[in-house]
Amino acid sequence: MRYVAIGDSFSEGMGDERADGTPRGWADLVAAALGAADPRWQYANLAIRGRLLEPIVTAQLDAALALSPPPTLLSLNGGGNDMMRRGADLSRLVRLIEGAVDRCEAAGVRLMVLSGADPSDHLPLGRVLRRRAEQLTEAVRELTTRRGVLFVDCFGDVELRRPGYWSADRLHLNAAGHRRVAGLVLAALEVADAEHRLDEGAAVSRGLLVQAQYYRQHVLPWVLRRVRGRSSGDGRAAKYPAWTTVS
Repeated sequence: MRYVAIGDSFSEGMGDERADGTPRGWADLVAAALGAADPRWQYANLAIRGRLLEPIVTAQLDAALALSPPPTLLSLNGGGNDMMRRGADLSRLVRLIEGAVDRCEAAGVRLMVLSGADPSDHLPLGRVLRRRAEQLTEAVRELTTRRGVLFVDCFGDVELRRPGYWSADRLHLNAAGHRRVAGLVLAALEVADAEHRLDEGAAVSRGLLVQAQYYRQHVLPWVLRRVRGRSSGDGRAAKYPAWTTVS
């Protein structure tokens, strides 16, 4: 009864920070719900923001499968950071995910693959990102169906595209968004079936001043990191590298 999450900022929980600034996120919420249903559940989270898919399915997966005792359930999400880079190779990303499927199957670990939520309505060049992500999502859906792996399609959840589920950077889910993803996952695991949905709110302002502030605070730092070859996850460690209990 041990659940480990691997991935990037989506699985780390970025955008849903506690009062002390540490990320919570949907995986923590799922772990807490699993523990409430059965106190034997333990939890680890090896996800780190900014990670590309290859280090997720190599270094993070290595660490996950090396946990003692070994995991019984493993969630995998990745590829979003790859999709935001020029020249992303879709077929290579699918091969990397299938390699993770092979390794989990050989280790006797139940694998759950998630597609990330769709931020493209709120982002510069969002149409390009959506087209790439749609192709990856459909390829992963075909792979997981063929291999009998549980697939949770957050990208296709139209409700999650509403602005109220997204943080100020428009790239990461906020607390409400992570709560909705947790509901999708728990429903897929047949642990609970309580959909989280925001009430209709006021329209989000996208005036010139708001847009200028957004580009200065969020887009420009991202561009500068790309130019310098840096990642938001540089120097960061996994938040739960060993088995723990989440209340």
